[in-house]
Amino acid sequence: MHPIPDHLADGLRILFIGYNPSLRSGETGHHYANPNNRFWTVLRDAGLTPRKYKPEEDSELLRLGYGFTNIVARPTRTAAEITKDEYKAGRTRLIALIDRYRPKVACFVGKGVYEAYSGKSGVEWGAQPEPVVKGVVEYVVPSTSGLVRMRIEEIAGHFRGMLPYIGEA
Repeated sequence: MHPIPDHLADGLRILFIGYNPSLRSGETGHHYANPNNRFWTVLRDAGLTPRKYKPEEDSELLRLGYGFTNIVARPTRTAAEITKDEYKAGRTRLIALIDRYRPKVACFVGKGVYEAYSGKSGVEWGAQPEPVVKGVVEYVVPSTSGLVRMRIEEIAGHFRGMLPYIGEA
């Protein structure tokens, strides 16, 4: 089980930031690889991708201007296994990474990811009014984990809200 590589580039439209890789992602080396995770379906349904991509195609999304990282690199069964020290180290790394790459949108896939990153609690879905990294839209969407009890259409609606911030491909 190994951390999976970030997919980063200058000029990203969206940098997707997850909690940490699933065990399946750790095995395969690809983001959102757990078959119960709805990420790839949500991207398509939200109109962010022209088709449903597969986890093994994650690096191809750089061509669309989409990158991937996690606040914590260690794969776990659930986010509940992440320690406070791991979140603290991840926050420092993530602030530097977002400041370096300056995507149009830093998309936090799960409120808990943004709360660990920003130190804020009780955040709402969507663009955050006071970004940690100035000049970058920090946008919070629901987790796409199969453990989240939200309809896929509702999750896709939150993702769709990023479209005005990213412009055309």
